This record gives sequence, C-alpha cells and structure tokens, in this order.
Amino acid sequence: MSLGGERRLRAARLATFGYFALNGFLLGMWVVHIPVVEHRTGISHAVLGWLLLLLGGGAFLGMQAAGPLTDRLGPRTVVPCGAALCSAALILPGLATGAWTLGAALLVLGFGNGCLDVSMNAHAVQVERGCQRPVMSAFHATFSVGGVLAALLGARALGWGWSPVAALGATAVVGLVTAVLAAPALLGPEPPHTDVGPAAAAGTRRRTPRRIWMLAALALVLMLSEGVAYDWSVLHLRDVLDAPASTAALAYGAFATAMTVGRLLADRVVARWGPVAVLRYGASTAALALTVVALSRSVPLALLGWTVCGAGLAGCVPQLFSAAGHADRAATGANVSRVAGLGYLGMLAGPAVIGQLTRFAPLNLTFFVPVACCLLAAGTAGILRAHSTDSDSGRL
Repeated sequence: MSLGGERRLRAARLATFGYFALNGFLLGMWVVHIPVVEHRTGISHAVLGWLLLLLGGGAFLGMQAAGPLTDRLGPRTVVPCGAALCSAALILPGLATGAWTLGAALLVLGFGNGCLDVSMNAHAVQVERGCQRPVMSAFHATFSVGGVLAALLGARALGWGWSPVAALGATAVVGLVTAVLAAPALLGPEPPHTDVGPAAAAGTRRRTPRRIWMLAALALVLMLSEGVAYDWSVLHLRDVLDAPASTAALAYGAFATAMTVGRLLADRVVARWGPVAVLRYGASTAALALTVVALSRSVPLALLGWTVCGAGLAGCVPQLFSAAGHADRAATGANVSRVAGLGYLGMLAGPAVIGQLTRFAPLNLTFFVPVACCLLAAGTAGILRAHSTDSDSGRL
C-alpha cells in the first residue's frame, strides 16, 4: 500500500471511531434524560415501556433500509446521512408533550440509529479489510466509551438545570457537526470484486445465504444475554442477594466496564488465536460466569461473575458483524443489517423474556436461559471458520 493509501486508511479508521463514539454518545444522552422526559410528558412507567418498543422497532426498520442502501450508494454517503438523521432526531423526545408525540419521536430516533448502526459497521468492515487485521472490536468499544461520556456530561447538564430541549438540542448540534466534519475521511466505494457471481453482476436481487442467517441467529442469542446482564444485573443483587442500592449498582458498572475493556483488547486476541476461539471460549466463559451468578449467595462472588461475564461476551458479537461483512463484498451492508437486526431484537427480547419467566421461577434461576444461549453460541462457533480462511491475513 502506498503512503497516501495508508494515510487515507488511517483517516478513515479515525473517522469510524468518531461515528461509533457519536452513536454511543447520542443514545447515552437519551437514556440519561429518560426520567425527565417521562415526567415532562406525564406518562407512566408502563406506557414508557411500550413506547420504548417503538425505539427498537424504528431501529430495526432503519437497519433493514440502510443495509441495501449502503451497498448501492457506499458508506461514505449513508454513514453521514444516518449520523445526521440520528443527531437531528435526538431533540424530538425533548419536544414531546405526550405519549403520541413521544412515540413518534422515538420511532424517528430509532430509525436514524438503525441507519447509522448498520452503515458504520459496514464501513468498519471495509476499514478492516484494508487493514488486513482485526479492528472491529475496538470500534464497538468506542461505542461504549461514547455512552460513558454521555452519562457524565448528561448528569452535569441535569445538575445545571438544563431542560431536555436544551441538553438534547446541544447534543444534536454536536452530532450534526461531527457527521459533516468526519464524512470526507470515509473510504469511497470499493472496486467490484472478481468473485462476484453473475446474479450480482446483473444487479439482480440475491437470497441471503443460510450462513448469514446462522450468524444472525447467534447474534440474537448473544445480544439477548447482553440485554439480560444490562437490565437485570442490578435487580439481581438488590432483590436476590439483598445488597444495598449503591452496591447493587456496581453490578451494571462491572459488566459494562469489563465489556468495554475486553473489546479494546479483543482484536489482539483475534489476531493471535482467530475469531472461532474468541467466540467459543468467550461464550463458554460467559456461560460459566452466569452459572456462578445464578447459584451464588455471595455479593462479591456475584459481582465477580458479572465482571467475568462481560469480559467473556466482549469479543463475541463483533466477530459476527465482521464475518457477515466479509462474507460477500457486494452485499456487505445487507448482510450486516441481517445480523445487526436480529441481534438488536435479541437485546430487546432478553429482558422481557426474563421478566415473564420470573412469574414462574426465582430471578437467579432464569439466568440459565442466557447460560443456554451462550453454550449454544460456543458449540456453533465453527460457523466463523469459513470466514477466517477468506481473509488475506488468515486471521480475520
């Protein structure tokens, strides 16, 4: 690669980090302001729960729309547009005055988030292909860093007495500026791949391969497990182990921190041992940790379990996104949209499934559902093996 090519690739990688961080920051600012928006609109917790499903539904629709568009127009066009839409839509919940307007706002915000999510992951695959080494996990770690930054700045804005319109509006402006400034550094469309089949060359619609759906199914069960950890870890310590509220909050912090740090380190592990090993042993570790959590009567041991669970799951999902994106250069966006879409549904479904199961069993015993999901992922990790042979480096 020429010196100019290396510089362009380095700039594109930095821009991709920026978009991942922006996505986490935008969603984090919304999460921080949920209680204020709920109070301002006068809705109940139950109504809010239903409205949040519109956020997820909008995201799923955005993902399915952005995938083919990214393949057709290229990430350089779709990523900034998705970032701009997600940023502009962030102010809408702050302007909502009731359940109907908030629902419409969340639907638009979710759609923008879905567009940005799929398109930036598709561009991350293109950057990874240029680097010829694993970089996907670090991008996902940056998303988490953006969320942490949002929590800190959002809390500060609330402390200053900023209204939701002011705080979310200022964030929207920052997002729009970032979307515009980072756009020129994105990579242009890739040249047609020599292995593209006659159907693709003719521009006809192709069926999604079975392997992509298998990757999507694994994303569903793994992100279901992540969703359970995010939404139920604190309640587990508080309600099952009778921990104080301040101590119980550490469960979420331990899991999220371990997830972020694990993703920052996962690319090196993938480069050394390959994606199959990362998925197999990472999911197995998470299953063991969740078993410890489910059976433990000790708060420190449970905290350790949630920490190890986060570390185990950290590198798993990025490998699925990477595998889907590398499977077919002509359909990177569409394939990533399938994996991301089902994964997102799993993230939403996990907490709901556990909530329903608590009607029949203690909360800690319901954690054997994500245990089974992690074991399923570990047992089928070989699905990544076909992908690992396609990379120029032999490790992607």
